[in-house]
Amino acid sequence: MITPGFAQAMAAYNEWQNRSLYAAAATLPDEERKRDRGAFFKSIHGTLNHLLWADRIWMSRFDGWEKPAFAISDSARMIEPFEALRAARIEADAGIIDWAARIDPAWLAGELRWFSGLAQAERVRPCALLVMHLFNHQTHHRGQAHAMLTAAGATPEATDLPWMPGLGE
Repeated sequence: MITPGFAQAMAAYNEWQNRSLYAAAATLPDEERKRDRGAFFKSIHGTLNHLLWADRIWMSRFDGWEKPAFAISDSARMIEPFEALRAARIEADAGIIDWAARIDPAWLAGELRWFSGLAQAERVRPCALLVMHLFNHQTHHRGQAHAMLTAAGATPEATDLPWMPGLGE
């Protein structure tokens, strides 16, 4: 279905895009980052928080990371100071890149069993599908953050995968 190379490319893309979003967000005052803009997680800050929360929850299942102490319903408020959120994002992105470099094809071909707090039930799904979900979820919410940043007057980089620096060069 997918290969370790796919996960490695997407981990690099994730890091590049997060760096761009956080650089753009840093140009805005805190009240603008936290303004309710009608998105699912309300604000730019809330959406960035949820993204980090989701990455941490999946990586707790994939690679033994510490599980977030917050429920999904509180994920938008996980880390309030922007610079602390940014530092946590940088750390998580480095960890995702490290994990992707260690993915074994046999693990990707297997299944993952976990307890879903949201569903309040045990789940079993193919690892490859869950890895695709990790990266798809990131792209989905980063798109929301990109739109909110642009509407607020900030300028994140383009999101097109073929233009990622270092890809294919």
